[in-house]
Formats: sequence, structure tokens, C-alpha cells
Amino acid sequence: MKMIAPKRALISVSDKNGLIDFANSLVELGIEIISTGGTSLALQHANIPHQKIEDITEFPEIFDGRVKSLHPKIGGGILGKRDKHQPEAAQHKIDWIDLVVVNFYPFFKVIQKKELTLDEIIENIDIGGPTLVRAAAKNFAWVGTIVDSSDYVHVIQELKLNQGLSLISRKKWAQKAFALTSSYDSLIHQYFLDKTNETFLPSINLELEKSIDLRYGENPHQQAAAYQLRQDKSGILSAIKHQGKALSYNNILDADAAWNCVSEFERPACAIIKHANPCGVATSHTLHEAYVKAYHADSLSAFGGIVALNRPCTKEIAESLVAHFLEVVIAPAYHPNALPILMTKQNLRVLEMNKDSSERLEMKFIRGGVLMQEKDSQVVDLQDLKIVTHLKPTDEEMDSMLFAWRVLKHIKSNGILLAKVNCTVGIGAGQVSRVDAVDLALHKAGEKTKGAILASDAFFPFRDSIDRLANTGIRAVIQPGGSIRDEEVIAACNDHGIAMVFTGKRCFKH
Repeated sequence: MKMIAPKRALISVSDKNGLIDFANSLVELGIEIISTGGTSLALQHANIPHQKIEDITEFPEIFDGRVKSLHPKIGGGILGKRDKHQPEAAQHKIDWIDLVVVNFYPFFKVIQKKELTLDEIIENIDIGGPTLVRAAAKNFAWVGTIVDSSDYVHVIQELKLNQGLSLISRKKWAQKAFALTSSYDSLIHQYFLDKTNETFLPSINLELEKSIDLRYGENPHQQAAAYQLRQDKSGILSAIKHQGKALSYNNILDADAAWNCVSEFERPACAIIKHANPCGVATSHTLHEAYVKAYHADSLSAFGGIVALNRPCTKEIAESLVAHFLEVVIAPAYHPNALPILMTKQNLRVLEMNKDSSERLEMKFIRGGVLMQEKDSQVVDLQDLKIVTHLKPTDEEMDSMLFAWRVLKHIKSNGILLAKVNCTVGIGAGQVSRVDAVDLALHKAGEKTKGAILASDAFFPFRDSIDRLANTGIRAVIQPGGSIRDEEVIAACNDHGIAMVFTGKRCFKH
């Protein structure tokens, strides 16, 4: 049927947003309403005429409400083909139901309540709702299926304008209905999988919904959109955006990298990111000091960068931020007097993040699949470090090495990081040769190498990288160790009067 004129509607909703106005409009259009349980009670309180479902089925709700709509007079009224099954429907006194308006028990919200028992959670698995929705969506040729309260207005508009519901609309709503039932079942499936306490499950349901359409992708000739996991409302896509232009594809990637890096630290910290790599990171006694140190670590690269702060942004920091061209600022909060200052830069994107560190796994999509691994949450402490050279690092150098190792986890390998007094001074990122990474870091640091330490994300396979450090002022090196030429590398450090420690751990980032 290209157009149907509904005569009867079944409404059973957990989310009652917009219900009363919608039901009133249906009644004004001469459409009868059938309802269940709590929905019926809400309609009754609003004095909206309707029939209870048990009046249709001539059978009461049973088993504490577990069974109420699972009945041939309801299922048949929805599923029957109007051009074929009318005689059979008349024989069994089944009246057609032309519009099904249903949403489900909020299972996702329920499983967030840690105080609930498994039995209580199971009672919130909707059975009747998905059954009604699947039946109506399957029979969209004759039935409209509404699962989203935002569609109520479109239903009423179409009924008033066309005296019916078009086939195009019914197909669109059916598609949305099957998306909902698929998502709902996947959520329940994932809940039970998670209860197995396995890190890597035999199957994973990734339910993604479009968050925003992007102007373009990495380059203007590429179309792009951002999708968010239905089950996970954390991360950049859930940030509160106070102002600024729309986020781009590259902005989102860089902002995510910046927030992950700065979240490593408990002390006041700032991370400045360009092209998904840190260009300046620092911790200090105050957040403003950390920002100033991070910015001046590589002010040239900081131009057009992403700044992440792990403390609320103050007026003082805001005044420093607007003095430079930046793309994005991210912080867990903003002082009221900081936002007006940031607003003087109309295009600057200002994001407020919820500091959530519950993420345990990370994924990367490859062609035809997904790679999944535990998040690199390793922390190297003083007791983990093994001094392997004649010269021992000072306490200050040890502190800077531990700082550098936390930052190094966020630099693309091969990665080399130079740091001094808990601030980066030179970074060589994403090089195909470790020697090239050392050369790049030294070049970036310039005269700042004196008294700095060097951190390497993997072992040195030869002494050539260490020989590059001669007469640069580099005082100490932190690296995993484990090369068959470790003794050669240690000897190079001893030759040049450089201290070296091994972590016994690698921190590659691809």
C-alpha cells in the first residue's frame, strides 16, 4: 500500500517523552488507541480515551507483567496481510492494528546501576516490546512503526497533510525499528559476554551511531563522518563544546591524542599536539607554568596546535592561550572568567572533557577486521629502573626520565624524546630509523640539549645513536634494553660520560 490511513494504534512506551501530546493528536484524528501497563496509566491520568490491551485479548497480564502483549489478537492484528488475510482475521475476530508506537525498557541505564542484582537486571530485558516492533517493521507494507519520540511530530504532520502514512515513511521507520532491535539485542548480548570476565571475548558487538557529519576527512576530497559507540558516551565525541568552529576529522584525532597524553599525569600538566604527536609536554607546580613550559618547548610547532590541560582552565591560562593561534583547547573544566577571554577567539574550539579513565581496551580498524589490545597503562617507577653504566643519574634526571617515559607512550615509533626538568625539549617521532629519530630530536632541541635526558621507546640496536650524543650535553638515557648489542651500547655511554638506565619494558606506538 502506497498510503495507509491508520484506524487503530498500539502504544506501549517506556520513555513517555511527548506521549500525551502525541496521543491527543491521534485521538483528534479519529484513531483508536490500545495501550498497556504504565502507558495506559499515563493516558488515563491525562483523560485520553483508549482500550487496555487485556480488553482486546480478553486475557489479563500474567507472571508479574512478563506476559501481556504476546497474544494472537495483538500479533495477528499487526502481522496480517490486509489483501490476503482479512477472511481469516474476521474468523478469529482479529482487528487490524495500523500503527505501533513502542520503545523499550532502558537496559543500558539499568546496567549502569551497580546496586542491582542479576535477577533485577534480567527483569529489565524487554520481550514484548521488541516482538511488537519486529512484527510491525516486518509488515511495514500495512503498518507504521514508531520507536523514536522525535518522529511523533512527523507522524502527525503526515496524517494531517496526506490523511495517511506514505510507504516511503513506513520503510524509513521500519529501518529505524530494526536498527533499534539489533542494537538492543547486541547490548544484552554484550552484557552477558562481559560477565564472563574474559579480556578478549569470542565476539564483540560494536553499535555505532552517527555523531556528526564532518566537512571532509583528512583531505578536502575525502568525505567523512564521526560515529560514536552507543555503549560508550565518553571521549572527545561526548565533550561539551563551549564555542568555536565545527571539529574536523583531524581535529578529533589530534584532540583524542592530546587528552590521552595529558591524562597520564596527576600533577598539573599540559600537552600540545600536532599531527597526533606531542610537540610540547610539561608538568609543573601550577597549571599555568606547565602550559608556558610546554608551549616554549617547541613554540614553532605549537602554531595551530591542540592544547590539553588536566586541570580547570583559569583566567591566567586563557589570557596566555589567546595570545597564540591554536585550533582546540581541552580541559576538564573552565573558570567562569576564563570563557569570555577564550570567546575573543571565535574560531577556537573549546572542549570540556569528563575525566574518565575506565577504558581498558583500544581498537584499530584494518581492512576486513579490527585489532584489539589492552591500553598501554604501564607505569615505570624508580624501582623498575636498572642503572647499567658507571655514571649514575641524579635524582632530578631520574625524575625527568620517569616523566619522559609517560610522554613517550604517546609518540609514534620510532620515537626519541629529550626532556629536562619535566618538560620536553626535543621530539623525534615516527621515524623509520632510530638514528634518524635521535637526529630529529637533537635538531628540535637545539641548544636545550645541555643537561637533558634522552628516552627511547625501544632498545638501541647499535651504538651509533649514542655516539650522536657526544658533546651535546645529554646527561642520561632511559631505554628498554634487551638488544644483543646492549654491552656495546652501554660501553658507548661510558665512553661519553652518559648515564643509562634500562626499564625492561618497551613502549612502541604505531
